[in-house]
Amino acid sequence: MNVYRQFIFPRLLDWTMSDAVLDGYRQDILMDVSGEVLEIGFGTGLNLPFYPPDITQISAIDANPGMKSIVEKRIASSGIAVKFQTLNGENLPMADNSFDSVVSTWTLCSIANLDRALSEIDRVLKPEGRFFFIEHGLSNEPQIQTWQNRLNPIQKFVGDGCHLNRNIGDWIASRFAIVRLEQFYLPDLPKHIGYTYKGVAAKR
Repeated sequence: MNVYRQFIFPRLLDWTMSDAVLDGYRQDILMDVSGEVLEIGFGTGLNLPFYPPDITQISAIDANPGMKSIVEKRIASSGIAVKFQTLNGENLPMADNSFDSVVSTWTLCSIANLDRALSEIDRVLKPEGRFFFIEHGLSNEPQIQTWQNRLNPIQKFVGDGCHLNRNIGDWIASRFAIVRLEQFYLPDLPKHIGYTYKGVAAKR
């Protein structure tokens, strides 16, 4: 048993990601989510308060089994029925064309085989569905990129597989049609961890 991964990291994640600034970005990216919803990398359920009021049910997965004890309390206090499963995004048991919306917030950095996971998202998304995402990743500044590459091994350990240096925009564009994409630094965070990709993508 990996004590850090299962017991310490979920609580560390919940603490670091419970931030009013991040909540504003969550609300913004989730406001247009509709229909049948799948959330990849559900974590401790911090997105729940920001789903539109007509979303009453969500399918959610997270690869870390330690999230379950925290997330169950948050689900119980929300008005959304959540079918939560401890699963890796690389292998989804859902049928093809199952979801109108797939959501990923600060998750794609941590999936080992990202290409496989994006392929799975594409598979389960309905033909007219949308993929909503906000992720941190590779900066557009070469000097910051150098530090991201240097610090990446440490971040992968501390962040349960989290990569600092993934060009999330390019990864998503390799599988989807980009509907909109914003790239910026989150305020009050070091540049090496705060460079952000926020957007919506569609099936090709």
